[in-house]
Amino acid sequence: MSNLTDKDKKKSIAIAVLTVSDTRDKDTDKSGGTIIRMAEEAGHIIADYRISKDNPAEISGNVEEWIGNSAVEAIIITGGSGIGYRDVTIETVKPYFTKTIDGFGELFRFLSYTEDVGSKALLSRATAGSIDEKVLFALPGSSKAVKLAMEKLILPELHHIVHELTKHRK
Repeated sequence: MSNLTDKDKKKSIAIAVLTVSDTRDKDTDKSGGTIIRMAEEAGHIIADYRISKDNPAEISGNVEEWIGNSAVEAIIITGGSGIGYRDVTIETVKPYFTKTIDGFGELFRFLSYTEDVGSKALLSRATAGSIDEKVLFALPGSSKAVKLAMEKLILPELHHIVHELTKHRK
């Protein structure tokens, strides 16, 4: 049972979205578009949306800007989370984590395994963590994977996570 009030549950969360890709732009970015569409349909606000190359400095620059922006409450990154040479998102964002949310990656891989990709799910390095009072989710670049994570994990728990990270202020 949740300790959230109806007011907390209805509050829009301000989300920054980052797509990490060397090939996508805003016209071809299905995964970023999926995050934006699903978040807005759930009543949340997209505070910012950007596309970054698979480049640690570029990814870090965006994350650091959003960490410093008090209006951003959550960061969702799609792409760059695989095991390929150019996949640097996870190594880039993990050092920022105040705490890891290990259950996110575990549940995401379980759901991916059972609902979609089978044993290929072991290649996923999807992760989440808190950065002080913000939450960051790092997802695969696949729009199917993004839809699964948003529908089954992120949107159902986003209010609760933000509430837990900020409740000491109340």
